[in-house]
Amino acid sequence: MLLPTLATAQAARRAPLVLAAASLKESMTAAADAWAAKGHAKPVISFAASSALARQVEAGASADLFVSADQEWMEDLAVKQLIVTSTRVTFLGNQLVVIAAKNNGVRIPLRPPAALARVLGAGPLAMADTPVPAGKYGQAALEKLGVWPQVSPKVVRGDSVRAALALVERGAAPLGIVYATDAKASPAVWIAGVFPESSHPPITYPIARLKASTNPDGEAFRRFLLGGEAKAIFRRYGFTAR
Repeated sequence: MLLPTLATAQAARRAPLVLAAASLKESMTAAADAWAAKGHAKPVISFAASSALARQVEAGASADLFVSADQEWMEDLAVKQLIVTSTRVTFLGNQLVVIAAKNNGVRIPLRPPAALARVLGAGPLAMADTPVPAGKYGQAALEKLGVWPQVSPKVVRGDSVRAALALVERGAAPLGIVYATDAKASPAVWIAGVFPESSHPPITYPIARLKASTNPDGEAFRRFLLGGEAKAIFRRYGFTAR
């Protein structure tokens, strides 16, 4: 009888399943590759808006980790006792920016409000829908800067921050509001303006293990994501790592 090889044993292990905010696509994939290079089963990662992922967890989706682009959707799962509270850690941050297509040389005057409203209100302005963290941050910033009533009629919505990015990439909207990391990930756009941090709630990314998780590699991968090697990866993609 032949004994199973190490490679066979590793292949037999179930890879951890991670539900991660869409803005993490490139960085989380790189972190998963680094984890797999150490001989672990490569995590399977499902990227979507944090709101959509949280609703999947509430509906009974089988997964090991949840990484949200805001605290609200993580708290929603915590209140419903769907996460292991002791594993909840805020580990990343981001910036909110206005993007334009690379051939659009517009500069966004964030002050005074009349100038900002004139530029953004010309529309269309691509944004994520309001249940999505990027959409909530964007609307909060425009409200704080006093231009939401003028700008809101020209907003076109995407179901995630990457959908809003795609609208600008395709030319369906001249401007969009996304995270700085989304802009860095796309060769088709550039950052035309950066919102003051004081104009919106802090952009933070919490991670937690889901109560339904039965895979020990899920917790091991969570710990890896909080370590120095993974933080260096996230910084390379433009995130601030805590």
